[in-house]
Amino acid sequence: MANVHSEALPFPILIGDIGGTNARFSILVDAESKATDFVHVQTADYETIDDAIVDKVFNNPELAKPRSAILAIAGPVDGDEIDLTNCDWIVRPKKMIGELGFDAVLVLNDFEAQALAVASLTDSDREQIGPNAPAVDATRVVLGPGTGLGVAGLLHTQDTWFPVPGEGGHVDIGPRTPRDLEIFPHLVTIEGRVSAEEIISGRGLLHIYNAVCAADGVAPGVNQPKDVTEEGLNGKNAQAAEALELFVTYLGRLAGDLALIFMARGGVFLGGGISPKILPELKKPTFREAFEDKAPHKELMKTIPTFVVTHPQAALAGLASYARTPASYGIATEGRCWRR
Repeated sequence: MANVHSEALPFPILIGDIGGTNARFSILVDAESKATDFVHVQTADYETIDDAIVDKVFNNPELAKPRSAILAIAGPVDGDEIDLTNCDWIVRPKKMIGELGFDAVLVLNDFEAQALAVASLTDSDREQIGPNAPAVDATRVVLGPGTGLGVAGLLHTQDTWFPVPGEGGHVDIGPRTPRDLEIFPHLVTIEGRVSAEEIISGRGLLHIYNAVCAADGVAPGVNQPKDVTEEGLNGKNAQAAEALELFVTYLGRLAGDLALIFMARGGVFLGGGISPKILPELKKPTFREAFEDKAPHKELMKTIPTFVVTHPQAALAGLASYARTPASYGIATEGRCWRR
Protein backbone atom coordinates (compact mmCIF):
# COMPACT_ATOMS: atom_id res chain seq x y z
CA MET A 1 0.00 0.00 0.00
CA ALA A 2 1.11 3.54 -0.74
CA ASN A 3 1.52 6.07 1.99
CA VAL A 4 0.02 9.58 2.22
CA HIS A 5 1.89 10.79 -0.88
CA SER A 6 0.59 8.08 -3.16
CA GLU A 7 2.44 6.68 -6.13
CA ALA A 8 1.18 7.54 -9.58
CA LEU A 9 -1.18 5.02 -11.10
CA PRO A 10 -0.44 3.72 -14.62
CA PHE A 11 -2.25 5.43 -17.51
CA PRO A 12 -4.74 5.29 -19.12
CA ILE A 13 -6.84 5.82 -15.98
CA LEU A 14 -10.57 5.31 -15.66
CA ILE A 15 -12.06 7.95 -13.34
CA GLY A 16 -15.55 7.44 -12.00
CA ASP A 17 -18.04 9.38 -9.89
CA ILE A 18 -20.41 6.73 -8.53
CA GLY A 19 -23.61 7.86 -6.85
CA GLY A 20 -26.72 6.03 -5.76
CA THR A 21 -28.65 6.84 -8.94
CA ASN A 22 -26.06 7.95 -11.50
CA ALA A 23 -22.51 6.91 -12.36
CA ARG A 24 -20.21 8.94 -14.60
CA PHE A 25 -17.01 7.63 -16.14
CA SER A 26 -14.21 9.25 -18.10
CA ILE A 27 -10.78 8.20 -19.38
CA LEU A 28 -7.56 10.11 -18.78
CA VAL A 29 -5.11 8.81 -21.41
CA ASP A 30 -2.03 10.45 -19.88
CA ALA A 31 -1.06 13.29 -17.56
CA GLU A 32 -1.11 15.89 -20.33
CA SER A 33 -4.38 14.90 -21.98
CA LYS A 34 -7.83 16.28 -21.38
CA ALA A 35 -10.22 13.70 -19.94
CA THR A 36 -12.64 12.21 -22.45
CA ASP A 37 -16.27 13.30 -22.44
CA PHE A 38 -17.96 11.52 -19.57
CA VAL A 39 -20.10 8.43 -20.03
CA HIS A 40 -23.34 8.55 -18.06
CA VAL A 41 -24.84 5.39 -16.56
CA GLN A 42 -28.03 4.82 -14.58
CA THR A 43 -26.99 2.44 -11.80
CA ALA A 44 -30.36 0.70 -11.94
CA ASP A 45 -29.64 -0.37 -15.53
CA TYR A 46 -26.78 -2.68 -14.53
CA GLU A 47 -26.58 -5.40 -11.92
CA THR A 48 -22.96 -4.55 -11.05
CA ILE A 49 -20.49 -1.74 -11.56
CA ASP A 50 -18.28 -4.23 -13.43
CA ASP A 51 -21.06 -4.85 -15.95
CA ALA A 52 -21.45 -1.11 -16.48
CA ILE A 53 -17.71 -0.60 -17.02
CA VAL A 54 -17.48 -3.47 -19.51
CA ASP A 55 -20.52 -2.32 -21.50
CA LYS A 56 -19.97 1.43 -21.50
CA VAL A 57 -16.17 1.68 -21.37
CA PHE A 58 -14.47 -1.52 -22.51
CA ASN A 59 -16.93 -2.10 -25.36
CA ASN A 60 -16.62 1.48 -26.62
CA PRO A 61 -14.05 1.43 -29.46
CA GLU A 62 -13.53 5.20 -29.13
CA LEU A 63 -12.17 4.87 -25.59
CA ALA A 64 -8.68 3.72 -24.63
CA LYS A 65 -8.55 0.56 -22.51
CA PRO A 66 -7.77 1.75 -18.96
CA ARG A 67 -5.00 0.15 -16.91
CA SER A 68 -6.07 1.78 -13.62
CA ALA A 69 -9.23 3.10 -11.99
CA ILE A 70 -9.88 5.89 -9.50
CA LEU A 71 -13.44 5.70 -8.24
CA ALA A 72 -15.25 8.13 -5.96
CA ILE A 73 -18.24 6.46 -4.35
CA ALA A 74 -21.16 7.70 -2.29
CA GLY A 75 -20.43 5.66 0.80
CA PRO A 76 -17.74 4.83 3.34
CA VAL A 77 -14.64 3.04 2.03
CA ASP A 78 -14.09 0.09 4.34
CA GLY A 79 -12.51 -3.16 3.24
CA ASP A 80 -12.36 -4.72 -0.21
CA GLU A 81 -16.13 -5.09 -0.65
CA ILE A 82 -17.44 -1.54 -0.64
CA ASP A 83 -21.19 -1.00 -0.50
CA LEU A 84 -22.76 2.13 -1.93
CA THR A 85 -25.17 3.79 0.46
CA ASN A 86 -28.13 4.18 -1.89
CA CYS A 87 -27.83 1.45 -4.53
CA ASP A 88 -27.11 -2.27 -4.76
CA TRP A 89 -23.70 -1.97 -6.42
CA ILE A 90 -20.71 -3.30 -4.50
CA VAL A 91 -17.22 -2.19 -5.53
CA ARG A 92 -14.80 -5.13 -5.36
CA PRO A 93 -11.33 -3.83 -6.32
CA LYS A 94 -9.61 -7.23 -6.13
CA LYS A 95 -12.22 -8.68 -8.49
CA MET A 96 -11.76 -5.74 -10.86
CA ILE A 97 -8.04 -6.43 -10.98
CA GLY A 98 -8.48 -10.16 -11.41
CA GLU A 99 -11.36 -10.19 -13.90
CA LEU A 100 -11.32 -6.80 -15.64
CA GLY A 101 -7.55 -6.61 -15.96
CA PHE A 102 -6.82 -3.43 -14.05
CA ASP A 103 -3.29 -3.00 -12.69
CA ALA A 104 -4.52 -0.78 -9.84
CA VAL A 105 -7.79 0.43 -8.33
CA LEU A 106 -8.07 3.36 -5.90
CA VAL A 107 -11.40 4.04 -4.15
CA LEU A 108 -12.19 7.37 -2.51
CA ASN A 109 -15.23 8.85 -0.80
CA ASP A 110 -17.31 11.07 -3.09
CA PHE A 111 -16.66 14.18 -1.01
CA GLU A 112 -12.95 13.64 -1.14
CA ALA A 113 -13.41 14.04 -4.89
CA GLN A 114 -15.37 17.26 -4.30
CA ALA A 115 -12.56 18.53 -2.10
CA LEU A 116 -10.01 17.66 -4.80
CA ALA A 117 -12.10 19.67 -7.23
CA VAL A 118 -12.15 22.67 -4.90
CA ALA A 119 -8.35 22.56 -4.88
CA SER A 120 -8.03 22.48 -8.65
CA LEU A 121 -10.91 24.36 -10.29
CA THR A 122 -10.30 27.77 -11.85
CA ASP A 123 -12.24 31.03 -11.61
CA SER A 124 -14.34 30.01 -14.62
CA ASP A 125 -15.66 27.00 -12.67
CA ARG A 126 -17.00 28.95 -9.69
CA GLU A 127 -19.21 31.93 -8.98
CA GLN A 128 -18.27 34.28 -6.15
CA ILE A 129 -20.87 35.11 -3.53
CA GLY A 130 -20.34 38.30 -1.57
CA PRO A 131 -17.09 40.30 -1.31
CA ASN A 132 -14.66 39.93 -4.20
CA ALA A 133 -11.86 38.26 -2.24
CA PRO A 134 -9.44 35.82 -3.90
CA ALA A 135 -9.42 32.08 -3.25
CA VAL A 136 -5.88 31.92 -1.87
CA ASP A 137 -3.99 28.65 -1.37
CA ALA A 138 -5.11 28.13 2.20
CA THR A 139 -7.45 25.82 4.05
CA ARG A 140 -10.88 25.52 2.43
CA VAL A 141 -14.27 23.96 3.13
CA VAL A 142 -16.75 22.41 0.69
CA LEU A 143 -20.46 21.83 1.40
CA GLY A 144 -22.67 19.92 -0.98
CA PRO A 145 -26.43 20.24 -0.48
CA GLY A 146 -28.14 17.83 -2.84
CA THR A 147 -29.83 14.50 -2.14
CA GLY A 148 -28.04 14.72 1.21
CA LEU A 149 -25.50 17.14 2.64
CA GLY A 150 -21.83 16.39 2.14
CA VAL A 151 -19.09 18.26 3.98
CA ALA A 152 -15.31 18.10 3.65
CA GLY A 153 -12.34 20.17 4.67
CA LEU A 154 -9.29 20.80 2.52
CA LEU A 155 -6.11 21.59 4.40
CA HIS A 156 -3.16 23.24 2.69
CA THR A 157 0.35 22.91 4.01
CA GLN A 158 3.84 22.42 2.54
CA ASP A 159 2.46 22.96 -0.98
CA THR A 160 0.14 19.97 -0.56
CA TRP A 161 -3.66 19.73 -0.40
CA PHE A 162 -5.07 17.30 2.19
CA PRO A 163 -8.79 16.42 1.78
CA VAL A 164 -10.53 15.77 5.10
CA PRO A 165 -13.86 13.98 4.55
CA GLY A 166 -16.29 13.67 7.42
CA GLU A 167 -19.94 13.55 8.39
CA GLY A 168 -20.43 17.27 9.00
CA GLY A 169 -23.80 17.14 7.29
CA HIS A 170 -25.24 15.51 10.39
CA VAL A 171 -24.39 18.18 12.98
CA ASP A 172 -27.17 19.83 14.97
CA ILE A 173 -28.91 22.97 13.73
CA GLY A 174 -30.78 25.12 16.27
CA PRO A 175 -33.20 28.06 16.18
CA ARG A 176 -31.95 31.64 16.62
CA THR A 177 -34.76 34.02 15.73
CA PRO A 178 -38.41 34.35 16.89
CA ARG A 179 -39.50 33.05 13.47
CA ASP A 180 -37.19 30.03 13.86
CA LEU A 181 -38.90 29.27 17.17
CA GLU A 182 -42.26 29.18 15.38
CA ILE A 183 -41.00 26.91 12.61
CA PHE A 184 -38.61 24.50 14.34
CA PRO A 185 -41.29 22.60 16.33
CA HIS A 186 -42.71 21.47 12.97
CA LEU A 187 -39.43 20.28 11.43
CA VAL A 188 -38.57 16.62 10.92
CA THR A 189 -36.25 15.38 13.65
CA ILE A 190 -34.00 12.36 14.12
CA GLU A 191 -34.39 11.03 17.65
CA GLY A 192 -35.39 14.49 18.81
CA ARG A 193 -32.72 16.58 17.09
CA VAL A 194 -32.72 18.69 13.93
CA SER A 195 -29.86 17.40 11.78
CA ALA A 196 -28.36 19.77 9.23
CA GLU A 197 -29.05 17.29 6.42
CA GLU A 198 -32.77 17.28 7.30
CA ILE A 199 -33.07 20.98 6.42
CA ILE A 200 -30.10 21.68 4.09
CA SER A 201 -30.76 19.20 1.29
CA GLY A 202 -33.43 18.50 -1.29
CA ARG A 203 -35.74 16.86 1.19
CA GLY A 204 -34.67 19.46 3.73
CA LEU A 205 -36.04 22.29 1.60
CA LEU A 206 -39.36 20.45 1.49
CA HIS A 207 -39.21 19.92 5.26
CA ILE A 208 -38.71 23.67 5.78
CA TYR A 209 -41.60 24.45 3.43
CA ASN A 210 -43.94 22.06 5.25
CA ALA A 211 -42.89 23.52 8.60
CA VAL A 212 -43.54 27.08 7.36
CA CYS A 213 -46.97 26.01 6.14
CA ALA A 214 -47.71 24.38 9.51
CA ALA A 215 -46.59 27.48 11.40
CA ASP A 216 -48.81 29.65 9.15
CA GLY A 217 -51.77 27.28 9.40
CA VAL A 218 -52.02 26.69 5.64
CA ALA A 219 -52.08 23.47 3.64
CA PRO A 220 -48.94 22.77 1.58
CA GLY A 221 -49.51 23.47 -2.11
CA VAL A 222 -46.52 21.53 -3.50
CA ASN A 223 -44.84 18.28 -2.53
CA GLN A 224 -41.55 18.22 -4.45
CA PRO A 225 -38.33 20.11 -3.64
CA LYS A 226 -38.01 21.32 -7.25
CA ASP A 227 -41.46 22.87 -7.03
CA VAL A 228 -40.57 24.66 -3.79
CA THR A 229 -37.47 26.01 -5.55
CA GLU A 230 -39.40 27.10 -8.63
CA GLU A 231 -42.25 28.77 -6.75
CA GLY A 232 -39.85 30.28 -4.25
CA LEU A 233 -37.71 31.83 -6.98
CA ASN A 234 -40.66 33.24 -8.93
CA GLY A 235 -42.41 34.52 -5.80
CA LYS A 236 -45.76 32.91 -6.59
CA ASN A 237 -45.96 31.08 -3.26
CA ALA A 238 -45.25 33.03 -0.05
CA GLN A 239 -44.43 29.93 1.99
CA ALA A 240 -42.13 28.57 -0.71
CA ALA A 241 -40.35 31.93 -0.96
CA GLU A 242 -39.82 32.00 2.80
CA ALA A 243 -38.69 28.36 2.82
CA LEU A 244 -36.08 29.13 0.17
CA GLU A 245 -34.88 32.19 2.11
CA LEU A 246 -34.63 30.13 5.29
CA PHE A 247 -32.78 27.38 3.43
CA VAL A 248 -30.21 29.95 2.30
CA THR A 249 -30.02 31.36 5.83
CA TYR A 250 -29.39 27.99 7.44
CA LEU A 251 -26.85 27.11 4.75
CA GLY A 252 -25.08 30.39 5.46
CA ARG A 253 -25.02 29.75 9.19
CA LEU A 254 -23.56 26.26 8.79
CA ALA A 255 -21.05 27.45 6.18
CA GLY A 256 -19.89 30.12 8.62
CA ASP A 257 -19.59 27.62 11.47
CA LEU A 258 -17.44 25.34 9.32
CA ALA A 259 -15.31 28.27 8.16
CA LEU A 260 -14.55 29.02 11.82
CA ILE A 261 -13.86 25.38 12.68
CA PHE A 262 -11.34 25.00 9.85
CA MET A 263 -10.23 28.68 9.80
CA ALA A 264 -10.92 28.45 6.09
CA ARG A 265 -9.10 31.52 4.82
CA GLY A 266 -8.98 29.91 1.38
CA GLY A 267 -12.76 30.08 1.15
CA VAL A 268 -15.97 28.12 1.53
CA PHE A 269 -17.27 26.41 -1.62
CA LEU A 270 -20.87 25.33 -2.18
CA GLY A 271 -21.05 22.22 -4.36
CA GLY A 272 -23.80 19.68 -4.82
CA GLY A 273 -26.80 19.83 -7.11
CA ILE A 274 -28.85 22.53 -5.40
CA SER A 275 -26.50 25.51 -5.07
CA PRO A 276 -26.13 26.30 -8.80
CA LYS A 277 -29.92 26.10 -9.22
CA ILE A 278 -30.58 28.72 -6.54
CA LEU A 279 -27.69 31.02 -7.46
CA PRO A 280 -29.95 34.12 -7.69
CA GLU A 281 -31.10 33.53 -4.12
CA LEU A 282 -27.57 32.92 -2.86
CA LYS A 283 -26.39 36.17 -4.42
CA LYS A 284 -28.88 38.16 -2.34
CA PRO A 285 -27.52 39.55 0.97
CA THR A 286 -29.17 36.78 3.04
CA PHE A 287 -26.46 34.14 2.65
CA ARG A 288 -23.50 36.37 3.43
CA GLU A 289 -25.33 38.05 6.32
CA ALA A 290 -25.92 34.64 7.92
CA PHE A 291 -22.37 33.53 7.08
CA GLU A 292 -20.76 36.61 8.66
CA ASP A 293 -23.02 36.82 11.73
CA LYS A 294 -20.53 35.15 14.03
CA ALA A 295 -19.85 37.55 16.90
CA PRO A 296 -17.20 38.13 18.14
CA HIS A 297 -15.61 37.29 14.77
CA LYS A 298 -17.74 39.24 12.29
CA GLU A 299 -14.76 41.16 10.93
CA LEU A 300 -12.82 37.94 10.42
CA MET A 301 -15.76 36.36 8.58
CA LYS A 302 -15.90 39.28 6.15
CA THR A 303 -12.42 38.32 4.91
CA ILE A 304 -13.37 34.71 4.05
CA PRO A 305 -14.62 34.34 0.46
CA THR A 306 -17.54 32.14 -0.53
CA PHE A 307 -18.19 30.53 -3.91
CA VAL A 308 -20.66 28.32 -5.74
CA VAL A 309 -19.01 25.55 -7.74
CA THR A 310 -20.47 25.75 -11.25
CA HIS A 311 -18.40 23.05 -12.98
CA PRO A 312 -20.98 20.47 -14.17
CA GLN A 313 -18.73 17.50 -13.32
CA ALA A 314 -16.64 18.79 -10.44
CA ALA A 315 -15.95 15.36 -8.91
CA LEU A 316 -14.53 14.00 -12.17
CA ALA A 317 -12.41 17.13 -12.56
CA GLY A 318 -11.05 16.65 -9.06
CA LEU A 319 -10.21 13.00 -9.70
CA ALA A 320 -8.50 13.92 -12.97
CA SER A 321 -6.38 16.54 -11.21
CA TYR A 322 -5.30 13.98 -8.64
CA ALA A 323 -4.55 11.38 -11.33
CA ARG A 324 -2.29 13.84 -13.17
CA THR A 325 -0.35 15.10 -10.12
CA PRO A 326 -0.83 12.78 -7.12
CA ALA A 327 2.17 14.31 -5.35
CA SER A 328 0.22 17.58 -5.01
CA TYR A 329 -2.31 15.88 -2.72
CA GLY A 330 -2.10 14.15 0.61
CA ILE A 331 -4.35 11.17 0.06
CA ALA A 332 -4.07 8.36 2.58
CA THR A 333 -4.30 5.34 0.26
CA GLU A 334 -3.62 2.56 2.75
CA GLY A 335 -6.55 0.16 2.68
CA ARG A 336 -8.05 1.97 -0.31
CA CYS A 337 -5.61 1.25 -3.15
CA TRP A 338 -5.23 -2.24 -4.57
CA ARG A 339 -2.51 -3.23 -7.06
CA ARG A 340 -1.84 -6.31 -9.13
